[in-house]
Amino acid sequence: MNALEQLGQLSTLVADSGDLDAIRRFKPTDATTNPSLILAAASTDHAATWAREALVASGGNIDRAREKLTVRFGCEILKSVGRYVSTEVDPRASFDTQKTIQAAERIIADYAAAGVGPERVLIKIASTWEGIRAARVLESRGLRCNMTLLFGFAQARQCADAGVTLISPFVGRILDWHVANGLKVESPEQDPGVQSVRRIYRWYKAHGYPTQVMGASFRNTGEILALAGCDLLTIAPKLLDELAADTSTRVEAQLSADQTSEDPREIPDEARFRAELNDDAMATEKLADGIRRFAADQAKLDSWLASLA
Repeated sequence: MNALEQLGQLSTLVADSGDLDAIRRFKPTDATTNPSLILAAASTDHAATWAREALVASGGNIDRAREKLTVRFGCEILKSVGRYVSTEVDPRASFDTQKTIQAAERIIADYAAAGVGPERVLIKIASTWEGIRAARVLESRGLRCNMTLLFGFAQARQCADAGVTLISPFVGRILDWHVANGLKVESPEQDPGVQSVRRIYRWYKAHGYPTQVMGASFRNTGEILALAGCDLLTIAPKLLDELAADTSTRVEAQLSADQTSEDPREIPDEARFRAELNDDAMATEKLADGIRRFAADQAKLDSWLASLA
């Protein structure tokens, strides 16, 4: 078996893409999207047709048209995956709990109107304090959540306490920050993104949290293989191709459900959460940067929709 096939026996593989052709080719269990991926996919001919249909259905309201277009992509993706598609709420609502809840419920309603039940959708929300509070409410209403832009242990603990379905720690972006700040990484074992996911995974399993961990935002296949055995791994098509072409690597589990953790089972209150996040310069900066980047791409998508109106 190639490395991708071996990895698929240890972790659930998820396509990190809005590229419908790539998703059809790999046939992953799940797929994740975000504003940047939807923006990239908007250049295709069918996207323009769907966008015009969404504009008509929303009466020209750009916000609703964008949500409907995103759901349309999700519906197409679900034709090629066996379980979930993750659909992100507007990142500009990342610090507004109520707006996040309302946006999530509109997205679920749009999926329902297209014949897709909530059991096949993960609402993707930034792991801010407000976003995690929104996820707690949504999960209590039976709506599953995927917490994104997660960079620190403080965020991971709050997400587990909120009972979210899964989290998506950003391995590659953690590495990017440390490299930019002078760290030399010569192997996946030294990769701070890999180390962060391992710490979170072990804490979840050791303390019995059902929230699943999905490693995300990989920079190379070494990071991916260093997390073999993680609950899920969401991988871009380029790296899926590299793993599929690798017939020489023997993939072995690096994580398993019987993990132990040196970190105690304790959940900080809001003040301590904010203090711990503030003390983690990497997590603070990458969370803010990620929200800004996703919001900028969301604004570009809105401008593109407006040009079609």
